Amino acid sequence: MTKSPGDLGSSDEAAPFGLPLIDPREGDFEDDIASPGRRSLLAIAGSLLVEISLPKLLFAWTMTLLLPATLLGLAPLVAKTWLASVSAHIVALTEIGAALVLAAAIALGWLGWRPLWRLAEDNFWSLHALVVQPAYAFGSELLRHLAERLLARHWTVPARMRLRAASSATAGIVICGCAAVLVILVWPHSRWIGTASDLASPYGLIVPTVANAAILVLSYFAISSLIWGFADAGMDQPADLTAFDAPPSDRRSWRIAHVSDLHVVGEHYGFRIESGRSGPRGNERLHRVLARLADIHAAHPLDLVLVSGDMTDAGRAAEWAEFLDALAQYPALAAHMIVLPGNHDLNIVDRANPARLDLPFSSGKRLRQMRTLSAMAALQGDCVQVIDDRKSWLTLNEALKPHRKRIASFADRGGLLLSTSLGTVFHDQFPMILPPRDADGLAVAILNSNAESHFSFTNALGYISAEQGHRLAAAIDRFPRARWIIALHHHLLEYPRPVALSERIGTALVNGGWFLRKLRPIAARTVVMHGHRHVDWIGACGMLKIVSAPSPVMGATNDAPTHFHIHTLAAGPDGRICLLAPERVEIAGSNMG
Repeated sequence: MTKSPGDLGSSDEAAPFGLPLIDPREGDFEDDIASPGRRSLLAIAGSLLVEISLPKLLFAWTMTLLLPATLLGLAPLVAKTWLASVSAHIVALTEIGAALVLAAAIALGWLGWRPLWRLAEDNFWSLHALVVQPAYAFGSELLRHLAERLLARHWTVPARMRLRAASSATAGIVICGCAAVLVILVWPHSRWIGTASDLASPYGLIVPTVANAAILVLSYFAISSLIWGFADAGMDQPADLTAFDAPPSDRRSWRIAHVSDLHVVGEHYGFRIESGRSGPRGNERLHRVLARLADIHAAHPLDLVLVSGDMTDAGRAAEWAEFLDALAQYPALAAHMIVLPGNHDLNIVDRANPARLDLPFSSGKRLRQMRTLSAMAALQGDCVQVIDDRKSWLTLNEALKPHRKRIASFADRGGLLLSTSLGTVFHDQFPMILPPRDADGLAVAILNSNAESHFSFTNALGYISAEQGHRLAAAIDRFPRARWIIALHHHLLEYPRPVALSERIGTALVNGGWFLRKLRPIAARTVVMHGHRHVDWIGACGMLKIVSAPSPVMGATNDAPTHFHIHTLAAGPDGRICLLAPERVEIAGSNMG
């Protein structure tokens, strides 16, 4: 029957209609715009080049690279000018005027030296995090990748581990040599002695300033690459875990459900950024995962449910609302849950436009941080502790109490001033520590392993800041007999399994070797748990056990099964921690229709 316009709304009965030419429930190519599972990286990069905002890109590069390099290059010239002024007046101390000028110069230097030093230091470490360590990680992983592809196809596991170690040392030597050659080439353009007259012609300082910055960074790069290369070569290499521990008799144990990368979306038929139409629609699978966890917890109680990042697909308010609404149906489960930030919670600038940039001071980045922190406070605010500037330990909710009104105002109104006032609040809360119930019990360190990213295409980079490392060391010293779960989102190193080069250099911690060496003193009583790559892998670096969680949501369409694991940790002899064989929990597929 054909309906006429007059028939519309004339009956309470729903009128039947035929199938649309395009079923919107199945999605379309727009859902695959940033999916490496559906498009090649080259195609995605081509789209970005067409869509990217060049003024924003240039401004971001200026703020994050050019400005730090300029300030770093000027620092030695300013310092030398001040010292020259002081020394010149020391020669003429017989004159009262010279003595007064000297006193004024020393006073100004004393007041200005510390801010100048702090400025130079901050900008040096900014270049370190953005350029030096990523360049070393790229070079070393590229060399390892080529060596394993060309030489180690049929080698034994010990031989492959020796090859990885040799590749690290070789990469350090090669990178050191290249950096040294560049220092030699740039040196003639540098200048290390400045005078007050230079201020009259600042254009003449452009070339020596850039050259000075390049020499400082390259010299540090040459030395540090050599040190890192040999340090990485000398440390334990990652390997598959050959055997699980036997259950120790009459000792405590803890059951840990480890899930990761839930990628909650805000739409009923929404697809994930990364998987596109190759992955699930909506959040139906999440509800089945939570229901299964609740049944397991009711039958055999869990001590902890660890979600190691990427709770949401793009950190949007609707996605967090879906996540929290889902958990509200299982309060007993939520009471045992610990979550930590993933790159999709923080670093996705615009899920519909991967070419969009956040400026370094953008309020969008801060808003995603505050959304994540708010959800973490709701779930674990009263049970985890953080260390403040006075070296005092507070619960997360106590630490956030002075900032709550500003956070609420910022979420309501936005604004640059409020965003700036909250500049360090997010990073100051990490690591969060779930203390052990007993002195030799199980403690959990919750880390933020996400590098600062203002561009969706580079959202997956991972980094552990030195400040976070110092706070973690303080927590370990506070509980010297505890067994530890170190929980973070990113994997520490590339693991011994074949992957594409793009995955090796764009997703692991850029300073993973450094962090592994920091964990070496507590390796025997520590298990590292992470997500990020949706890879089901359990291995070890020497005594340190590492557990990578698969995603129970990603990697399969709605009608395909997925899984996660429940791990049992036990107190071993001599303070060690034992990792028992895991329980695999299958989540059957279910077509939404």
